This record gives sequence, C-alpha cells and structure tokens, in this order.
Amino acid sequence: MTSDLILQYFPDITPVQKEQFARLQELYTFWNNQINVISRKDIDLLYERHVLHSLGIAKVMPFLPGENVLDVGTGGGFPGIPLAILFPETAFHLVDSIGKKIKVVNEVATALGLKNVKGTHARAEEIKEKFDFVVSRAVTQLKDFYPWVSGKFSKATTNKLASGILYLKGGDLTQEIAESGLAVQQFYLKDYFEEEFFDTKQVIYVKG
Repeated sequence: MTSDLILQYFPDITPVQKEQFARLQELYTFWNNQINVISRKDIDLLYERHVLHSLGIAKVMPFLPGENVLDVGTGGGFPGIPLAILFPETAFHLVDSIGKKIKVVNEVATALGLKNVKGTHARAEEIKEKFDFVVSRAVTQLKDFYPWVSGKFSKATTNKLASGILYLKGGDLTQEIAESGLAVQQFYLKDYFEEEFFDTKQVIYVKG
C-alpha cells in the first residue's frame, strides 16, 4: 500500500504535499523500529489505518489558515501530522504524556519540513492556550476526555462548525455517547472512504 491512496481521496494536493505523504512510510518504519508507536502489524497498512484515517477529520472539517488545533494523546503524530501536511497554514500543537512518542513527532515534523507543528511532552490539562479545535484518536471515553479540554476553546473561528472536539472513534458508540451526556454530531467515514476498514469508523464532533 502506497501514498497513492491519499491521492485517490485528496487529488488536489501540491507536489510538496505529495512528497511529504510519500515519505511517511519510510520515516515511520525507521522510527517504529526505534520506538514502537504503531502496531507492528499495522506498519504495512500505514496509509489506510493511520494516515487516511487521520484525514477523515479533514473530510468533516477543512481547517482554515491561521486556525490553531490541539492534538491530544497524539502518540507518534496521529491525527496531527497528516492534518498538518494537508493544512500547512494551520498551526498544530501535538501533545502526549509519553516523551519518547513526542520525540518521534518532532523528528518526523523536522524531516518533512513542517513549520506548523509543535510537539510537547505534556498532559492535555497542562496546556494553557486556547484552540479553535481539539482533535484526537480514541484516547479514552468521551466522558473522560471532555473535561481534559473543556476550557481550551477559542470562540473566534469562522469555520463551518463552531470551535470544538473532532474525535476519531470506532464501533458502536451509543452507550459511550449516552454516558458522556454530551450533544454530539456523528460523521461516518464510510460516507467518504470505500475501504472496509472505515465501515465502523466515525468522527465525533462536540461543540466546545
């Protein structure tokens, strides 16, 4: 599987973006051998299960130039790194409580020449800035996640959705959403991507 999968769904990317996406396989294969940030069985499916999955958020919410996005529990850089490639004029702050994972984030961002990425070894609660959006990928239950970020939203965005959380989740979320007590919008990735992997995947939007 190659980065051509990304071109299939995002055909208007620039030559620079195309090259950056193409380099992700080499970079993550190298760093995954040093610091395990991606399941070993997934590394050959990087473009489907990590890169394109991350870009599901872009189908729901195309970020605007000048916006600030916080990626909580980014691990090795997902969804933040693929989104930062796609939206080079949007600022992405990637945080994780595990320092060696943030080392991978910063090394990958440097290798790709991404000037719009900052990686910080921290818990979400320690970040004091305000953001237009918070993104994350299945870090924990919604009811536990929301309190971490509830005070971090800027009210200035003119984007099509108000400032809030864009959370990648999978499976039947009926009980999790009910337990959270939050008003959510559910966007099904099977409406955007044809691969079977996305049949049960969603982006959950919660207004900040």
